Amino acid sequence: MSGPPLTIGVVAPACRITPELAAEVRALAQASHPGRVKVQVDPQCFLSSGHFAGDDAARADAFVRAANDPAIDAVWVARGGYGSGRLIESVLPRLEPAARRKTYLGYSDAGALLGALYGTGCAGVAHGPMPADLSRPGGEAAVRRALRWLVDRDPDAVEPGVRAGPPSAAFNLTILASLIGTPWQPDLAGHVLLLEEVSEHMYRIDRTFAHITANPAIRRVAGIRLGRCSLIPANDPDFGRTEEEVCREWCARSGIAYLGRADIGHDIDNRVAPFGIGRA
Repeated sequence: MSGPPLTIGVVAPACRITPELAAEVRALAQASHPGRVKVQVDPQCFLSSGHFAGDDAARADAFVRAANDPAIDAVWVARGGYGSGRLIESVLPRLEPAARRKTYLGYSDAGALLGALYGTGCAGVAHGPMPADLSRPGGEAAVRRALRWLVDRDPDAVEPGVRAGPPSAAFNLTILASLIGTPWQPDLAGHVLLLEEVSEHMYRIDRTFAHITANPAIRRVAGIRLGRCSLIPANDPDFGRTEEEVCREWCARSGIAYLGRADIGHDIDNRVAPFGIGRA
């Protein structure tokens, strides 16, 4: 394919990555798509301020820089953790027209910013692998999958259930709950909602489903599909229900259709789930 390479800007609105990991991601991108992609890692990704990759101002500035830069085609969130939601109120008013025309990819904590962006009309939002996944055993497959989608829009990288049909949106369960009731809760009426979770007790998963499905706006979704819930700590006593049983119960109580499982989660098999309609 001819033409200029796709430029991907990597920023860290939550936790830092190392320069070594950034170099590995750039090398992998060149090996997988020689001459067709440029991965531009903002130095902010290497900052450290307690838990965060720099203070709130530094992280917000880096995100806005990448979002508004017309030379950057896609913004790729470096990793999750915690911190993205702290930036929403600072980031959104500073976005220029160029920011609304590009692609944004990430998951986990990044879902707070991604959901807020989608709610303001940014159509190129997707839940999917991040550079930090390279540090997981076998994580190269996840990063390659993300690159295939970012560069080629490879349909095989996309969660099969969202390739066609009604609009969809994907979130970590806890992150979506944190958006509910805020000014940044996106309108998901008519969407199929894909939800996944990691490292939460079953009683917390149950509580969060109760909260989400009670929301009147969420009750207007077309249905819920459940991704993987992994690394669930042991409950004492045992909670007695699986994550799918919990999801089915709260869907039934709230009148939301339960539509089965989804191929997303905090693991190397995480598929890309673009928000909206048929964006494979």
